[in-house]
Amino acid sequence: MNRHLAVCAFFLSGLAAPCLCTAADVSRATFGTLPDGRKVEVLTLDDGHGFTARVISLGASLQSLMLPDRHGKLADVVLAYPDLHDYLAKPQYFGATVGRFANRIAKGRFTLDGKSYQLTINDGPNSLHGGTKGFDKVVWQVVKVVKSPEPSVTLQYVSPDGDQGYPGRLTATATYTLKAGHELDIDYSATTDKPTIVNLSNHTYWNLGGEGSGSVYGDIVTIPGDSITPVDDTLIPTGEFRAVAGTDYDFRQGKPIGRDIRDGKEPQLLLGHGYDMNWVISRTEAPAPRRVAKVEDPHSGRVLELYSTQPGLQFYSGNFLDGTSLGKSGRIYRQGDAFVLEPQRFPDTPNHPDFGPARLAPGQIYRNRIVYRFSVDGGAAR
Repeated sequence: MNRHLAVCAFFLSGLAAPCLCTAADVSRATFGTLPDGRKVEVLTLDDGHGFTARVISLGASLQSLMLPDRHGKLADVVLAYPDLHDYLAKPQYFGATVGRFANRIAKGRFTLDGKSYQLTINDGPNSLHGGTKGFDKVVWQVVKVVKSPEPSVTLQYVSPDGDQGYPGRLTATATYTLKAGHELDIDYSATTDKPTIVNLSNHTYWNLGGEGSGSVYGDIVTIPGDSITPVDDTLIPTGEFRAVAGTDYDFRQGKPIGRDIRDGKEPQLLLGHGYDMNWVISRTEAPAPRRVAKVEDPHSGRVLELYSTQPGLQFYSGNFLDGTSLGKSGRIYRQGDAFVLEPQRFPDTPNHPDFGPARLAPGQIYRNRIVYRFSVDGGAAR
């Protein structure tokens, strides 16, 4: 391995903190062993300047991301378990790739090309994130590693025809890349051998103050969507497009997550125990990633800007973190200790013609390109 020491600095919105660094690299190790003897890998991507990400092959999941705050102090901003045993004992979608179809499908049923399909049910009466054994619960194969200058890893999973009730043999890939300027890209793609539906996304729980540091309700969130797709009492979209103007769902100008979350005015907040719904960024997918959210942590100064090609964004305020999960820091994760941003096709799209297409045919390539850009505000901590 060709590694060298160099004097470098964090360049993050004008913040510079001298450090000794190495060349960009990717290292591989064993994260744990499954009961059937298969190994789960952990791959550490390092840009050579202190910006690192850890990805595990179980669920093609983001397990860690180290970022400096406005004073240059590093913290891990991703909620996750410390070892494989906890991922198996209490699955929480921590950092996971979710699919074949991210989010919910009503009663696990849909019709494609005149044929009806029944999926496995795992969320009340509905199918959530691919069913009882979605893409978060399988081991992906590492098929490509690029060490420099932009370290990346590509993982692949081949889902057989009929898997969880879905038609077609689907080949899915997830590529994680660290880029200059503290940017993490996740590029999802999929192909199929016969018509199917697909909707891949990432389910990372973020806390920009550092995982285990407490509530994110003070974080300022901006979402450019001017409407949501409201849901029924099982969290399935009603089919309506509801304007956010004048409601607690209006994040167009940016506001703290916790400002309106408990005011009791909005029935949708009661159904989801907080924010857990799809914002309409557009009615169509974009050819290149566009900004779909921004989150600012006033205490640490860390800022996350999210870009994606998808038309929808599920914003979830960590409502079901119930104090029964112990994280990497040894602290308990409680309600509101993280937020999740899932760029996606709208929930239950196959059952709502007005929501746009979810169909993937042989010869087509599905893509969801997700970009996380991190910076700091440069202000004084408070």
